[in-house]
Amino acid sequence: MKIIVVRQYLLGVILLAAIGFAGYRLGVYETSRQYQGNEAVDTRIMNEVLVQLKKNYLKPEDIDSKKLMYGAAEGMTASLGDPYTSFFPPVENARSKEDLQGEFGGVGIQLGFIDNTLAVMTPLKDTPAFKAGIKAGDFILKITDEKKKISKDTSGMKVEDAVDLIRGEKGTSVTLTIFRESEKKSRDVTLVRDVINVPSTELEWLDSGRVALIRVNKFGEKTLPEWEKIVSEVKSKNIRGVVLDLRNNPGGYLQRAIDLGSEFIADGVIVKQRDRNRTEVSSVDREGKLIGMPLVVLVNGGSASAAEILAGALRERLGTKLVGEKSFGKGTVQEPEDFSDGSSLHVTIAEWLLPSGKNIHKIGLEPDVKIEYIQNEKDPLADNQIDKALEVLKEEILKSTKAGI
Repeated sequence: MKIIVVRQYLLGVILLAAIGFAGYRLGVYETSRQYQGNEAVDTRIMNEVLVQLKKNYLKPEDIDSKKLMYGAAEGMTASLGDPYTSFFPPVENARSKEDLQGEFGGVGIQLGFIDNTLAVMTPLKDTPAFKAGIKAGDFILKITDEKKKISKDTSGMKVEDAVDLIRGEKGTSVTLTIFRESEKKSRDVTLVRDVINVPSTELEWLDSGRVALIRVNKFGEKTLPEWEKIVSEVKSKNIRGVVLDLRNNPGGYLQRAIDLGSEFIADGVIVKQRDRNRTEVSSVDREGKLIGMPLVVLVNGGSASAAEILAGALRERLGTKLVGEKSFGKGTVQEPEDFSDGSSLHVTIAEWLLPSGKNIHKIGLEPDVKIEYIQNEKDPLADNQIDKALEVLKEEILKSTKAGI
């Protein structure tokens, strides 16, 4: 079995309960827009279908007008062929908002699609999926839950449906049929669900406390206050540099990328957003506390959207070296519109561009220093990519010292 990978797209869905499946607010920004076009929508066929269903369907008691309405709305967005533009009924919309808060129940994987096939974007560290060896890019072909008597092929399955199937109570099991391109056939992986609290940011110390390793796991509601707390701690110590780890970060709020970029970049453009009418420029908007700090950024195939915005801006504006593997390649912006019944519509309204104007959608960011992650079975805490990033950072520090900076 072989599946050709065209570039992935990100819905940013975390299956601990999805860091916000397609509802994850990837690159949200506010803009005033007016619908352009006078084409009226003829709903007569839809009404005729409803009449025929009520008239002829074998079990009329199963006809739920509200479900039919939501199904029609989902069908409209699906017809666009843009997996980012989606309609969410109330239950799914509520879940997407909860997911941004950072605590979820499930197996610890972020979902997306690779060539329209359900796939793992990122296994979250220290979660059941991570411990089982599931990797970014693994295809999920089937979901089985014996207790719930569920066994479903994922072909044509929506992300939110996969979320519902994989999520469950702590201590219960779910089996995923996984296919990895480097392997010849698929295999079953059984995972025991757990409750996982995922912080937006984490701080570790490298090189005997002389280098700060700052992990940014996502750009959610808690990211900025967590980040500011870490920066205060970093500033209180006499450190030599920072390794910013954006690996497996699916993105989130666009503003958070601007906030964090402003911590290192003194002034000027961080990202551009181009909609159907104009290009909007977002620049440094706060006084950074880490201006001039030697910096290296870690990226991989799970780094997407806002994470790519931040990494790309730091490289283009500061010449910051990117270390690791090619990033995901998510370059569109979605805006959510909530409705009175609790449902919502998430619409692709723009594409984001690097400061240079480059669009990396479906392309991704190529690292300056490529190094594939190799798991050390003898030492699970070892990380060869972090080791390489530290090595590159020390080289950058040495260059700065020689240049008298």
